[in-house]
This record gives sequence, structure tokens and C-alpha cells, in this order.
Amino acid sequence: MHTVVLSRLRMNRSSQASVKRSIPLSLLLGALLGAANVYAQDGEQSISNDPAASGVSGKQDKPEADQEQLVDQQQMVLKALKYARELDFETAGRILEDASSVRESQELIEEAREEIAGYRVQRAEGLRLAAIRAMDSGKFNRVRQILIELIALGGADSAVNQLRRKMEEARVYGGFQPGQVIKDQFLDHGDGQDNGKDRWTPGSVVILAGSFMMGSPETDKGRKDNEGPQHRVTFSRGFALGQHEVTVSEFRDFVDQTRYKTDAERDRFSMIYDQRSGRMPRRDGVNWKMNYEGREAGDDDPVVHVSWRDAQAYVNWLARGTGKPYRLPSEAEFEYALRGGKSTRYWWGSGAPRRVVENITGEGDLSRSQRSWSTSFKGYTDHFWGPAPVGSFEPSPFGLFDIGGNVGEWVMDCWHDTYMRAPVDGSAWVNPGCKLRVIRGGYWASSPEQTRSAFRLSAKPDSHDARIGFRIARDL
Repeated sequence: MHTVVLSRLRMNRSSQASVKRSIPLSLLLGALLGAANVYAQDGEQSISNDPAASGVSGKQDKPEADQEQLVDQQQMVLKALKYARELDFETAGRILEDASSVRESQELIEEAREEIAGYRVQRAEGLRLAAIRAMDSGKFNRVRQILIELIALGGADSAVNQLRRKMEEARVYGGFQPGQVIKDQFLDHGDGQDNGKDRWTPGSVVILAGSFMMGSPETDKGRKDNEGPQHRVTFSRGFALGQHEVTVSEFRDFVDQTRYKTDAERDRFSMIYDQRSGRMPRRDGVNWKMNYEGREAGDDDPVVHVSWRDAQAYVNWLARGTGKPYRLPSEAEFEYALRGGKSTRYWWGSGAPRRVVENITGEGDLSRSQRSWSTSFKGYTDHFWGPAPVGSFEPSPFGLFDIGGNVGEWVMDCWHDTYMRAPVDGSAWVNPGCKLRVIRGGYWASSPEQTRSAFRLSAKPDSHDARIGFRIARDL
């Protein structure tokens, strides 16, 4: 009878491999142990009825001792697997270590370790997915708890490092990557006039979190008192800025959907550039549909003849339509993005550009009436007089088009004569009932001193002319 038991317990390697692929080790061992108990009972009965079989010394023969050791090891392995299924991998490991000393053969131990490693991998994957779900819900304390569990689990270093990076990206960048261009789809199709066309926001670039010195040093040529005192501003979270200025086409979409009337339309005039005089006179009937000369604007031209209030209405529409936090940039965000990590006068350096970078006043630029700029960047030309279609030039270091030229841009802040007591976290500096708003960035007719990254202007929130547009911002 013992010979039969051992032959059933000691399957050859090929048979074991075949069974292992289809049956968990714990089930297989349970079945084998059950069979062993039956045969062991039959064997004990046979030995007790056969005095000759018991031998003179009373000692067990070697096959019987091997069988008992095998059964003991199997029982210990089953116990270890039970603890592993209950996620107590530390106890399971200790039991397996003890089981390895019961018999010289370690084949059963190695199979058990392989099965326990599978349980560990499954547990790690379950924790990883739970962490991602918690992250998506903004439950960062729960994510930290899961990370502790993963570290304690052991062998999940890759998952831990990946989750730490994702958590930092989620905390700082809302799950996006610096430099990534994002667009948001509107939740509906407005009032149905677009015949079901999907509507998306203009693209925004995710701006790297960081710190910079805002304003200009007292030694900067052309510096104004309102550019100081210089102060450090730190962005602990990233944000997104419009990849380019809002275009005529994009603004038209807003007007078509809302029936919005701009300040220029209510006033029935705006300020345009006159080619003959080189001045900015008032002209009746000019509004956002027209370019800097009061002619019909192209779809890709930056929208001008818009006030701060018009720009604010546009970003509010984006926020309502998408459910995302769209707004105007703060002044600090604009200067930080404009500088692009540089502390020089301009994002391209401290003097005239050596290559075509922005629509600014170049020495070689000529108007249609053959005028040239009285003050300009020496040796430079971009071949535009007036705003250029957005994206006509290379992007800045932060991936933004026309941030240092083309048109000046409205920002959220109220005007303050200096930076005394200005926010240091990058937020907009807003006071109730402020009468002036801030305009930042150079424009197509700015002198070199007015194109500096620190230069700032103010205007009434209902002002509009051929030099001012805007771009969007978005919280992450």
C-alpha cells in the first residue's frame, strides 16, 4: 500500500508542470493530502495486523519516513499559501522558510514561492489601481496610505515610484505635463446653431511651476517706477495659458452662441491706425470683426477692439460651457510665462533679436505707405506692420506664440502704481471697484523699451482699440 501512496504523491516533473498550469498549488496539495491520509490509515491497519511487517527494532523504514516528511512539508506549504491569500506575506514567508528545512527537495517550496509571488503581484496591481482612482477623485491622503501599503508589501518599487510621480503631477499640474497643449470640449452644443458641431476651447499650454523675480532692476534702461520693487513670486502649482491670442474666429464663435455685444459695438466706434498720419484716431462703426485699420479681419488674426470686460465675458463663457476653471491670466503669470525662465530684458535676450521671433517694431519694417518706425530694434525686421495672424513666428521657451509682441493683452489684475504689498504666490491682485486694469506684453507698434518683459500699462476696463487683445488662462 505504501508503494501506491508514494507513487501518487511523487509525480514526475512533467506531470507536476502540467497540473500546475491548470490547478493552484493549494488545491493540488489539499487533494494529495486527503489521498495520503486514506492510504496512511490503510497502511497502519495492515502493519498492526502483520507482526513481521513491523520489524524487530520498531524503527520505520526509509520510504515511510520520506512519506511523512513530504506530508509535513505539504501541510506547511498549504498553511503558508493560506496566509498569502489573506495578504499576510510576512507570515507566509516564515512558514515557507521552516518548510524548506523539512526535506532536501525544494521543488515544492519553489512552486509555493512562485504562487505567493503571483498573489503579491495581484495585490500590488489592485493597490495601484485603487491609488489612481483616489488620485482622480482628489483623495491624496488615501493615495499616501496606499503608498505605505505598497512599500510594506515589498517588491513594488516600480509601482511606488510611478505613483509618486503621478501624485506630484496631479498635485502640481492636475495630471498634465508641463508643455502639454490641452483643449476642453464643451458640455453641450450651445443653442443648437452649430448643427451639432463639436465645440472645443482654444489650446492652452501647461506652464511649468517655479519661481522668478517680478519687475525690473533699478539699473534697467527705460525702467518705470511702476515696475518695482522687484519681488520674488513663486508658483507652487502649474497653470495653463492660451497657446496664442484669442482669434477673430474664436471670438466669433462666442458672439454667435451668446449674442454678446462688445463695448465697441455699444459705443459704435473704436480707435484704429491711420496709414496716412501714423496716428490712432477714432473711427465710427469699428468693432471686433475688424483689424487694426478698421478693415475686415482675417479669421486667424488676433481679435482687437475688445475691452477687459469683453475678454472677461469670453473666459466666463468658456468656464460655463466646459465646467473647467477658465479665466484671464494674472499679471504675475503673464510676466513669468513671458520671461520663459529668463531674467533678460526680453525672452530672446537683452537686445535686438538675431532671428525673427516676434511681431515687434523692426528697423526694416515698412507700412503700406512706406513709413518706418522712429524707434525700433536695430537690424531687425519681421515684415509685418500691424498684427500678424497668430502663430506666425516661433514659440517662446514656454511654448507660447506672440507672448512678447503682436498685440498687448488684458490680464486680470487691477492697476497698482507699484508692487508694494503685491501677492507673492502668483495670484491676481484685485481690489473691489478698481477703475483701471493692467495690459501686458509688447505689441506691433511698441518701442523696444515698451517691449521689455517688465513693462506694464493701464487702461479703463471698457477701453478698446487696435492694439489690445487677450489670451486665456486655466487652472489645472
